[in-house]
Amino acid sequence: MADTADTRTPAQIEADIRRRREVLAETLDEIGVRVHPKTIVGDVKAKAVANIDHTVGRAYVQVNRMVSDVRAQFTDEDGRLHVERVVPAALVVAGVVGLVALSRRGGRSGRRGRR
Repeated sequence: MADTADTRTPAQIEADIRRRREVLAETLDEIGVRVHPKTIVGDVKAKAVANIDHTVGRAYVQVNRMVSDVRAQFTDEDGRLHVERVVPAALVVAGVVGLVALSRRGGRSGRRGRR
C-alpha cells in the first residue's frame, strides 16, 4: 500500500478548510443567484424577446421580398410603370372596393327596414 499519511501541519489543514469553505460559499451564492425567481424570470424574458426579435426580423424580410416582387410586376428595370399591367389591377381593386361598399350599404338598409 502507498503511504497516505498527511504531512501537513494543523495550520495548513485549517487554512485548506477555510479556502474550501470560501469556495463552497461562493458556489452556493452563485447557485442562489441562478435559481432565484427574478433571475429565472429575467432569463425567460430575454429568451422570449430574442425569439420575438428573430420572428419579426424574418417577417420583415418576407414582407420586403413580397413588396419587391409585386413592384417588379408593375415596373421595368428603370423603375417605369407598365401601364398595361397597372390599369387592369387598378380596375380590379376599384371593382372589389365598390362591391364591398355596395354589400355594406345593402346590409344596412335591409336592417333599417326590419325595425
